[in-house]
Amino acid sequence: MNRFIIVAVTLTLAQIKLPAATADYVILLHGLGRTPVSMKRVEWTLQKQNYRVINVAYPSTRMSIQDAADRLLGEVLKSRTTDPAVKIHFVAHSLGGIILRQYLSNHKIENLGRVVMLAPPNHGSELVDRLRSNRFYRFATGPAGQQLGTSGVPNQLGPANFELGIIAGDRSLNPLFSSWISGADEGQVSVDRTNMPGAELLVVHHSHTWMAWSKRVNSATVQFLRTGSFGE
Repeated sequence: MNRFIIVAVTLTLAQIKLPAATADYVILLHGLGRTPVSMKRVEWTLQKQNYRVINVAYPSTRMSIQDAADRLLGEVLKSRTTDPAVKIHFVAHSLGGIILRQYLSNHKIENLGRVVMLAPPNHGSELVDRLRSNRFYRFATGPAGQQLGTSGVPNQLGPANFELGIIAGDRSLNPLFSSWISGADEGQVSVDRTNMPGAELLVVHHSHTWMAWSKRVNSATVQFLRTGSFGE
């Protein structure tokens, strides 16, 4: 019986695909008011592709965009990406993409790879313009939530001087919010306000909040990290 258990455990371990020591890093940055759990399917998908995945936890509702970029992301890069011989890629949802852009506006990552942003408010959100004075919104979203309007931090940052793929959604689950947003949207950000010059844009029929759990989104993310194109 013991011999059978040992053989079974050995076979199970042999089937687990562990990241190679020479594999690229992928840093995951979740959105406003979310946790690393919201990026779990992305994490699992990329681990199966043998990437070294770093699913970052940060208090998104208690930090400004600048603090999250300079203090938190800077520390993650310093302490957890210690192999300079491989690339550092990013997959960022919503606010996470703005935090990355903020960091790159003041710092250079020598071995920066490719970046995929999911529903990023790269030109701010009209929804924030409408809600920013609401007490509940201010309490729920904190300093960063006040910075994501159409005249806020995103529009003060520079161009994307890196390989960037953007996945935007056009399916809203909130008709009221969508009525405050111009053009196709996913309930929080319009397709047009996600895009940036030089980026490759993929539009999927999906909502903002659950985009990172979409099988199609995850497949497209892997494709872009591997090739630099969504291939569609």
